[in-house]
This record gives sequence, structure tokens and C-alpha cells, in this order.
Amino acid sequence: MTFAATVLTLYPEMFPGPLGMSLAGRALGDGRWSCNAVQIRDFATDKHRSVDDTPAGGGAGMVMRADVLAAAIDSVADARPILAMTPRGAPLTQARVRSLAAGPGAIILCGRFEGIDERLFAARPVEPLSIGDYVLSGGETAAIVLLDACIRLLPGVMGAASSGDEESFESGLLEYPHYTRPAEWEGRTIPEVLRSGDHAKIAAWRKRQAEDDTRSRRPDLWERYSGARDQSPSGAQAKKKDER
Repeated sequence: MTFAATVLTLYPEMFPGPLGMSLAGRALGDGRWSCNAVQIRDFATDKHRSVDDTPAGGGAGMVMRADVLAAAIDSVADARPILAMTPRGAPLTQARVRSLAAGPGAIILCGRFEGIDERLFAARPVEPLSIGDYVLSGGETAAIVLLDACIRLLPGVMGAASSGDEESFESGLLEYPHYTRPAEWEGRTIPEVLRSGDHAKIAAWRKRQAEDDTRSRRPDLWERYSGARDQSPSGAQAKKKDER
């Protein structure tokens, strides 16, 4: 099954962009996914092909019109989820990426200007998504991030089926650190355990490093991970070892 991506944008020439190269580009050429960029402006109804207007209540900037965006969405709507890339959306997670990659594809709306008329979200089944707590010039770059995250998980794209199993966020932790040759570089050596050949010790070391790095670098992730790990089957919170 081909993962079909339809991108609604004011800048269709931005696609596939970097997704036409490397793993994603080869997958595109192999037909594992498809990319159709649709010009939102084609659905404007006035002679100026207007897609935005001044914000109700006043304020700076312009707002994308619900009627134009709804017409664009209706022209391509099918069983695929409809996503809008906006900083007001829910944070994109690896779990959401995996669920999207397992499906038929996605219709992605790229916001611009000050934002999108809120009535669109009430009138159409559009899921707002954010790739982080910062603001971009538009949703196109965010759409590329989302698609890249999905495409690499499609069957056959990464080669080995297990390539993505131990990456950051898959288990709720950041990924463990990596090393490769040379064994010594600028006086720094690869940890001895990784050269031991003892797979059980290596696995334990990697798990410990992942936990330590997550605890120090992403306390928000660590709190969720440790909370889930300490939850008993009955739903009661188990006591941590250091409290016993």
C-alpha cells in the first residue's frame, strides 16, 4: 500500500523538497509513498484570488479564510486524516507518527500569516498539530518534518525492519549514545563494555545510559516514563526503591 500525502499549501513548489532526496527520495521513486501538492489559492473565489483577510476584532497580520480552506479540503478529502500544521496544535509525538505511518497517508494543511479562521476546525475534521514550541513562517517546513518522520517508518524504507525500534521516544526514553571507529580519538576511548562482546552487559549499559540522559536532558519525558514504569497493574503507584 502506498502512503499518499496531499499537501494543501500556498507554496506547492516547496514539495517534495528535501523529501525528494536520500531515503525519502528513494522511497518516492520506488512508489512507497506519493506527494501531491495542491495550491490553496486555486480555491479562492474573487478576482484577486484572496486566501486571507483582516482579523475580526482588529490586530496585526492576516487570517486564512475558512471558506477557501474548506473548499480546498473538500476537493481532496477521503478516508485519510486531515492535519493542520499550527503552533496551536497538540504536540506531535512518535506514537502519533507511528499511527499515521501505518495508515493510508495524510492530507496536510499548511497554515500561513497569523493563523487559520477557527471556524474551519468546527466545520471540518481537521486535527491541529505542532512540531514544537516555536513559530515558523508557515506550515510547509512543519509538514516536511511530519512527512519525513512518517516516511522513514514505511516498510522497506530503512532497510532493516528493526532500525527504528530503539530510537529516541520509541520506549519513552531518549536513545542511548553511539560510538564507532576509531577506538581512540583525541584521547577519548569507546566505553569498554561496548567492546566486550557481552550482549547482555551492552544492553544493560545502553538502558542505563538512556535513562540517565533522559533524566538529565528531558525531565518532562523522565517524569512520564518513570510514572508509567512505577504504575502497578491495579493502577496504584508503586513505591520507588529509594523510598523503601
